Amino acid sequence: MTTETLIWLIPLPPILAFFLIVLFTNKSKALSHTIGVGAAALSWLASMVVFFRAIGVEHLGEHPFESSLNWLPTGDTFLKIGVLIDPVGAAVLFFVSITIFMIFLYSVGYHNFGQPKGDHDVAGLPPHGATVEEHGRKHVVPSIEPMYSRFFAFLGLFAFGMYTLVVSDNLLTLFVGWEIMGLCSYLLIGFWYGKPSARNAAIKAFMTTRVGDVFMLLGIAFLYWATGTLSFREIFTEETLHILGTTMTPIFGLSAAGLIALLLFIGTVGKSAQWPLHVWLPDAMEGPTPVSAMIHAATMVSAGVYAVIRMFPLLTTDFNGHELTTAMSVVAFIGAFTALFAATIAVAQNDIKRVLAYSTISQLGFMIAALGIGAYVAAVFHLITHAFFKALLFLGSGSVIHGMEHGVLHTGNHETDPQNMFNMGGLRNKMPITFWTFLIGGFALSGFPILTAGFWSKDEILADAFGHGHMAVFITLAVAAFMTAFYTMRQITLTFLGEPRTKEAEHAQETPWTMTAPLVVLAFFAVTYGWVGIPEHFPLFGGLVPNWFHEFVGGTLAEHPEALEFNVVPLLTSLFVALGGLFFGWLAYRNVQTPAEDKFQIPVLKNKWYFDEAYDFLFVKPAYWFSETFVSAWMDKGVIDGILHTFGKVTQFLGDIIRNYFDLPVINRFFGDGTADATQWVGRNLRPIQTGRVQQYFMLALVIFIVVGAALYYLLLA
Repeated sequence: MTTETLIWLIPLPPILAFFLIVLFTNKSKALSHTIGVGAAALSWLASMVVFFRAIGVEHLGEHPFESSLNWLPTGDTFLKIGVLIDPVGAAVLFFVSITIFMIFLYSVGYHNFGQPKGDHDVAGLPPHGATVEEHGRKHVVPSIEPMYSRFFAFLGLFAFGMYTLVVSDNLLTLFVGWEIMGLCSYLLIGFWYGKPSARNAAIKAFMTTRVGDVFMLLGIAFLYWATGTLSFREIFTEETLHILGTTMTPIFGLSAAGLIALLLFIGTVGKSAQWPLHVWLPDAMEGPTPVSAMIHAATMVSAGVYAVIRMFPLLTTDFNGHELTTAMSVVAFIGAFTALFAATIAVAQNDIKRVLAYSTISQLGFMIAALGIGAYVAAVFHLITHAFFKALLFLGSGSVIHGMEHGVLHTGNHETDPQNMFNMGGLRNKMPITFWTFLIGGFALSGFPILTAGFWSKDEILADAFGHGHMAVFITLAVAAFMTAFYTMRQITLTFLGEPRTKEAEHAQETPWTMTAPLVVLAFFAVTYGWVGIPEHFPLFGGLVPNWFHEFVGGTLAEHPEALEFNVVPLLTSLFVALGGLFFGWLAYRNVQTPAEDKFQIPVLKNKWYFDEAYDFLFVKPAYWFSETFVSAWMDKGVIDGILHTFGKVTQFLGDIIRNYFDLPVINRFFGDGTADATQWVGRNLRPIQTGRVQQYFMLALVIFIVVGAALYYLLLA
């Protein structure tokens, strides 16, 4: 099979799994998850084949795998859609397929964990609500997820959207995948829609991301108007970029390329939860943990950064290599500010998943800032390493929560929040696999030197910012990196170290292999993936492993970016912020037992700088007031109802005229009553001849025969 054909087929298994589960297998939970996991495995296998074929092609950036077909006629030409795998597409496909496969596998254990062996009714699990005895205590077995099959169907649709986005060779089908993921985020964040908080979170995510998508669609329309195409390979030619960057009249101090790039970037601000559209992502924790991992690592927010990576030539059209353009400055500011802003909030969160949610917002800010200063390879590198260790951390947090839920079931104290880190402690002995893999993921997030992938990718961003003189970005990201290490160690210390702070933590237990095996696989990549991007001039380690990533991914651009010369300042900064943050995080929380002892429970940080309250005051409440006062009272009841009532009166008036002057005299009296009167008259006048005498009938028939015969004779002879 040709590589191009295989690329077309990569998104197919998840969407087929979606339809099969929805239409046929939704009654069978075991069959549904088998189809879902099998589809993820097939897409992973196809992706690996494409990836290894891609890295074997010399100068893949100049000769990518591509295939297209005519789709919609546009006059004399066709709007084409197709697939494209160039170096950055191959690198992104690698991590997307692995993380999606691991999340699907993890989901099986996530929804089935906690049921001791006994009488079974579904997929080898005990009956819903069955009372069992374990360790001398009776407790109710948690019910199997009643929407289990639906969950795997939605995950399949989610995966299809991301695969479609990654392999697309044009902005149109990229946007289709983009919107499919927007729908799936709504369906999966609100998966447990019986909870008002889940419903509200789903609506919040959907509406907030739609704000960005409107601007992104405007950018796509503007780009098509300016170039007549949406194909990446056609847009990013030197001639087209020159026209967009210099020939067209600048608008608001921006060239057409810069304005289009910013419009498209606003879509990323929404999808990747950058300030000021960041508010939806922390609430997305209302969905099941595998959904959080999908959104934060494998699909949704990664897609936003990937879109900016794809549009990088547009963003940097006017860039001279030194002074940032207006568009680049906006992108760099939002990325750097978001990285620091979200890190300050993460320090004060007590929910284990919310800490990771704000961490994701912050790390995405690193990538956006890198793209804003032109550090293309560094941004792609951190996108991939972050996907591995953030998927690991979210799945690890789900394992911790499930372990704590087992303790809750054991004690029967359902008032204990299994997601609050202050209810944990000492879990390193109860859940050793989860602990060690979570530790690896946390150290990778913190940028622990040398041993983790996060160090190499984050250090490259800092090195690029320092090397090109973007000191404001460098200092901001360095402070954000220090805070990242600090709150990560806070999380590890409160969750795993010390002694259990509750009875529930004492009775926590390790999760099954379907949950721990993906953790081990992701932990492997959280360590080893950084080795492919070690700078050639790095002390001791430079040159041991070729800087394959820079050479491969850099080949995507028309001009291969040059590798930076080694500088000790960003290296020392990376070492200080990582090790210093980890040390001070452990020092500050090693003896903390209650939230009252936490010095960072500052109201402004705990309440997320009051952005939700501000948005509620500035946008939500005015929208409700406007809708109730003007839309409902004035527009709906006054204008629309008035128009409808006017139509009703006019229609009634016309109906009365038609009834009085046409219906009654013409239809009723002439045609209706007139036909009846004529029939009655004929019947009444013919009645005398109905005497019952046969002789008269013969005589009448003879007369009629003579008259008719005479008439025919006359007509024929005449």
